[in-house]
Amino acid sequence: MSKIQDNDKLYNLAKVFVDYHTRRCFKRFKINGRENIPSDGACIFGSNHCNALMDALVLIMSLKGRKVFIARADIFKNPGTAKLLKWMKILPIFRMRDGISSVRDKNGYIIDQAVDVIHDEVPLFLFPEATHRTKHSLRQLSKGIFHIALEANQKFGHEKPVYIIPTGLEYGDYFRLRSTIIVSYGKPINVTEYVKEHEGETEIMILNGLKAVLTERMAELISYVPDDEDYEAIWEITKIRAGRLPLNMQLKRNKRFIAKTLEFREKEPEKAKEVFQKVVEFTKHRNEKLISVTSVAKKTPFWRTLWKTLMVILGFPFFIAAAAVSSPIWLISSFILRNLEDTAFKNTVNFGVEIALHPIIMATGVSLLFCLVPWEFAVLGSIFLYYSYVFFLDYSQYLRRWVSDLRWIFNRKLRKEFNKINIFSFI
Repeated sequence: MSKIQDNDKLYNLAKVFVDYHTRRCFKRFKINGRENIPSDGACIFGSNHCNALMDALVLIMSLKGRKVFIARADIFKNPGTAKLLKWMKILPIFRMRDGISSVRDKNGYIIDQAVDVIHDEVPLFLFPEATHRTKHSLRQLSKGIFHIALEANQKFGHEKPVYIIPTGLEYGDYFRLRSTIIVSYGKPINVTEYVKEHEGETEIMILNGLKAVLTERMAELISYVPDDEDYEAIWEITKIRAGRLPLNMQLKRNKRFIAKTLEFREKEPEKAKEVFQKVVEFTKHRNEKLISVTSVAKKTPFWRTLWKTLMVILGFPFFIAAAAVSSPIWLISSFILRNLEDTAFKNTVNFGVEIALHPIIMATGVSLLFCLVPWEFAVLGSIFLYYSYVFFLDYSQYLRRWVSDLRWIFNRKLRKEFNKINIFSFI
């Protein structure tokens, strides 16, 4: 009988195609900590979950070889969808909201399958927060990943160690394609050793201990704001103070200013409360005026905006052409997004439409070019066609930021409000 972790040539071929399109979704893609992944045992990866299906796609691309994922069971309700998801090497897991009987009667079989996957040394990926949210934070972790790890350790921990690998996903933007992503693999938790070191404790005590360690190590891999109480203010301050840097430097700088802001709140809680209220008000006014936080963070917006103006003018004819040839992709995406309730799926929708239509546009366009124009022009046209959607997205973002810079420069009232907060004096 075939197993979900068995090698599948068609899946491997599809993975190459999907990985390529996943990479096109990001301007910059950084992978840290591959050296932390053990080669001597069974590995379970626990990642934060902040960008719907894109999280799984970037994890699939970040490591070579076979992988199996676990996802919530409600997406398996349709038999056809369930069959497709199984082919995609995704197992269902039932949660309390699916009913106590489902958790009791069905999860045992799923856990046995998951244990078999890692016994064969195929990586198993879970999102232990159990749901996604577009924040630089973590929800309380669910118990599923620890039940699997402890069950695996009980069955074959004497043969090979069982590890949980903390995994962090750090996006530059949750809602736009062509942003940035850092995938970080942290210091592994040796579950086999942990159980031995806590031999006198109950299973629930061991489980809670593992949960605390995993939460701490996952938080170290992202720009982590530890609570929701002042999240908006802390993240706004961080983005303004940190600016834009190479990816790893950006992450370190983000963490530094989050720590400084939390320290300020701890030392001067009353003053911090007053400042945070002003920051939240400023953020509200900034959003109303459609001004990006990147415009606020720039130290020399006027001269940068002059340079951007030149680039906007030079790139505009190419933008019009790119918008025209890639119009089926962005028009259909825009239509679907109008009725989208969960904005966390915005990038997932954009990705899905792009991966479906880009090959069709390329095949049709290249065929017509070589039929209608000399081959030299057909080659140039094919290259432009290939990059057209990427250029359309990048130029659109550049244009939005240029307009945002202009609004920031000429909005004296908002700049005066920001200067009064004077966040640079205490953070």
